[in-house]
Amino acid sequence: MYPLHRSVFENDVAAVSSLLESDETILNLERLKDKHGNTPLHLSVSLGHNECTHILLKHNHPIVIKNRNGWTPLQEAISYGDRKILTSLYKTFHKQGKESLKDKNTEVLKALDELGGDFVMKLNWDFQSWVPFVSKILPSDTCFIYRHGSKIRMDSTLEDFSDMRWVRGDISFVIDFGHSPSPMMVIMDNKHKVYQRMKRATEVQKDATIEDEVDVCMSSDIVDAAIRTEDVVTERVQEGFIFRHDKSQNVGNFKAEFYRLRGLTYQSRKRREHLSDDDIKKNKALREALSKGANPEVLEDVDEPLVEPRRSLSPPPKPKLSWSQYIDAEPGRHDTLGRSMVLKSNSKSFEPVIGVSQEFPVTLLGILPILGALGTKSKIFLKLRDFINMNLPPGFPVRVDLPIFPTVKATVSFPEFEFKNDLEDSFFNVPEDYRQDDRWFNKSRRERQSDKGKSK
Repeated sequence: MYPLHRSVFENDVAAVSSLLESDETILNLERLKDKHGNTPLHLSVSLGHNECTHILLKHNHPIVIKNRNGWTPLQEAISYGDRKILTSLYKTFHKQGKESLKDKNTEVLKALDELGGDFVMKLNWDFQSWVPFVSKILPSDTCFIYRHGSKIRMDSTLEDFSDMRWVRGDISFVIDFGHSPSPMMVIMDNKHKVYQRMKRATEVQKDATIEDEVDVCMSSDIVDAAIRTEDVVTERVQEGFIFRHDKSQNVGNFKAEFYRLRGLTYQSRKRREHLSDDDIKKNKALREALSKGANPEVLEDVDEPLVEPRRSLSPPPKPKLSWSQYIDAEPGRHDTLGRSMVLKSNSKSFEPVIGVSQEFPVTLLGILPILGALGTKSKIFLKLRDFINMNLPPGFPVRVDLPIFPTVKATVSFPEFEFKNDLEDSFFNVPEDYRQDDRWFNKSRRERQSDKGKSK
């Protein structure tokens, strides 16, 4: 049972190579996990069996599959702290992301075809927190999504929002799903009149970006966050002081019925066994600054001395655990394979209110593939897609309370949707007076300002 897992566990490189070459189905999803939910890659990165890891990556082993305890091979590799292995995993992770986008291309084109004609859709994002002062500095955003044939354009004033850091801008994303062999994506900075074609980064530029990602992950908490929906109960929202009645009101152009989801829990876990005391102090200072109202856009511009790239950590002690002891243990309860875990968990009950409309011109299933495609470059769109993909009341959720972090929620609304037949193809092209910079959105704000000054 589990011959590839056992070969990786015992660091039998020859057997690992032989199994991968002789059995084309051994990395199929239904065979990928053992009783603990671990994949061969989980085992190789946790045990520091680097040659096995490289062989598995060469055969395109999935990077982000979770085990029974909710951790991915990439997260276990961050814990172990081998920089070269982490760099290899990130390269494969980006490669698999592009392959996933290609796989979704047919699904998106089908969804666009079924939606009918060209359209304009408006989304409002309003970020809020129950932590004092934080709500005052959290951003809001209005997005417009346009469809013209096989092209989608999204205009936004929020370039990114993750880990309590955000970047303001006047940004346009354009994706052409009809481009062969894979979708073409362009990001435009309308303020600075610069554009970046996402497929044209050179190998040197890709490597530089990955090295930055490795530095960030090696100095940050390993975070797992999930919305638990097993015990959710849906009930109508009531209003009125004396005569109570079901709440309904317009959200933009659409009449909506309002529901409350009870029993939903937002759970987050943070691991920091790979961090130094200095790392923990710096991360804590940043969180405290944010909680007191500091703006991350300003914090990002504070001059800091150049930091040396993070070095690999000393490997943890080898586990005194045989294969039979590992595989015979209770599911998910085997002895530690890698670095001893330092874990902090918290959960918060969340009772979001959603407004559902029967008047929205398109269906939720029709719009989900498009939100998923936008999510390839916007984490908050992925969260929205996953949340509204739950078993919600019938109709289109024109307003959703969406948990982003344990202390932050976003109220997302879809106030406008209109089919249009007058969208020009030129609106989805890069203006002639924009200049190309294939690293623009990988640069810091200071670097962008410096480049802007040089280009004058």
